[in-house]
Formats: sequence, C-alpha cells, structure tokens
Amino acid sequence: MDTVMMNTRKVAQYLGIHEKQVYALIKEKKIPCTRVTGKWIFPKDMIDEWIHSTSVNNLEGMAPARGRENILLASGSNDPILDILLNDMKSGAPDLHIFSSSTGSTAGLRLLAEGKTHIAWCHLIDPETGEYNVPYVASHFDNSKIAIVHLFRRQTGFVQKKEYTHEVHSFKDLANRQVRFINRQPGSGIRVLLDHHLRKESIDPSAIPGYGNEVYTHFEVGLEILSGKADAGIATVAVANLMGLKFFPIVDESFDMVLHQETFFSRSVQCFIETLNSERFREKVKPLGYYDFSESGKILHSTAHGT
Repeated sequence: MDTVMMNTRKVAQYLGIHEKQVYALIKEKKIPCTRVTGKWIFPKDMIDEWIHSTSVNNLEGMAPARGRENILLASGSNDPILDILLNDMKSGAPDLHIFSSSTGSTAGLRLLAEGKTHIAWCHLIDPETGEYNVPYVASHFDNSKIAIVHLFRRQTGFVQKKEYTHEVHSFKDLANRQVRFINRQPGSGIRVLLDHHLRKESIDPSAIPGYGNEVYTHFEVGLEILSGKADAGIATVAVANLMGLKFFPIVDESFDMVLHQETFFSRSVQCFIETLNSERFREKVKPLGYYDFSESGKILHSTAHGT
C-alpha cells in the first residue's frame, strides 16, 4: 500500500502549528521523519501513529516527562499578542518551547482533560453568572489539581472596514439582512459569547447572513473582511488596529491559562509568565490597543484548595 508523504508545510498544516515549530520538533528528534534529496518528508501513517502514541503517553502521566519540561504543548483560544509573547519568550530562553495550536477555548479544555495538551488558553463566559472560565473548568475536571492563571484582560468587539456604511453597534444590527457576517467555529470563546447574546436578545441565527461561515482565528476574521468576503465579524481590538478596521467594543474579557498545577511550576511556564510581566513585552504590544495586565500571572482558581 502506498504511503502518503508530507513536506514540512503540509505536516505543519496537518498538526495545526507553524512550520518553524516543525523544524524545532525535527531538531529535538520528537517527530518521525526522514531526509530525501535535502528535504524533510513525513510519512502520514507514521505521523498518525506518533500523535496516537503521544496522546497515550500523556494520558499515563499528565506532568511533563522529567528532563523534557522545556517542551510543552498548548491549545485553545488565540490572540495576536499571545503569538508575540511566545516569540518573546523564546528570544530570552531559546531552549524553552511552547507549541500552540488554535483549536478554540472549549476544545482546548477538552484536550487538556484528555491529556493531549499541557496548557489550554481560555476565555469562556458563563451565561448564567457572567464569570469567565472557572465554571467551565469545574465541569471538565473532577479530581485533577488544576490552576487557572490570569494572563490579561482585552477588549473584544465588532470589526468592519472603515468605509463600510452599515455600522454594527449591536447584535441586532447583524440581523438586518444587509450585513454579511463572518463567524467563529463552535466552541470558541467568541462563538459562545455570540450565541449567548443571540439567545438573550431572541435573535434567530438564521436571520444573520453568513452565520454559517466559520473561521478559526481573529486574524482570519479580519482577512475575510479586508478581502470583501464579509462585512462584519467579532475580534479583538488588536486585530482592528493591525488591519485598520473600525472597532465597536462588546465586552472586556478575561483571557486565562488553564493547566495542571505541576505544569505551572515547569521552567517553560515560569519563563512565559516572567516574559508576560516584562516591561519589554508590555511596551511592544502597547500600540495594539487596550490590554489590561494589572493582574497578569495571578492564580484565579485552584482545584486543590477549592478556591
């Protein structure tokens, strides 16, 4: 039977990571591959087996393997400054790596519960209480020692081209049949926020043109609007400023990191938090818009102590 072969670009897309992260995995000898005529190739069946074996190993022990805490896997939500933060961390500690995949907040928590990732990025609002993340963590983890670490607060809102005439200031404006919307995937924090407000205001999703059109990141929302494929979407203020879009705030939300407590004390996570609190990083992202770092690094919730 013929084996499907992938190059670095295709395997990066298959794993949902950046191509540079593939090269880092090759260097660390963490991924099955071979070199042919100067190029790295990856047999798809071996990659699938590697993913499965990695998942099984993680299920057997949630803490990073001894001597390997310099490599951690992260998944969940995404934010433009999160990418900058991870790159800044590597510039100060090149031997430490956090490989991140944009899966959406709900999927990130599920993958953490299943032992397939070390860190989940999360910003899920609980419709009943208005509280972020804590109620969802309580429903995903029973007896595990889990910590929720606050990273930053950010503004999320409607984004549009500056020259577009039908401005979206409210969720009801999405249902006027004149605005083509670009949505986020089910389970993402943005989708949970949107659907909560639609239910609250008795708005039928089918009344929103483009409700079924979904992308996975804030940048993709902005790109759909810039390309003319959509007229409005929901994204962070950073995306609006980077892409020159109009921004109408909806909510000031908490963006947090969820992880097992033993992972919290790893070198990679401590370096990540140190970078987050550094003046260099804060100055770098200041032009991108409103981000509140006043409680960055604070442990908001710990299941070990029931707080």
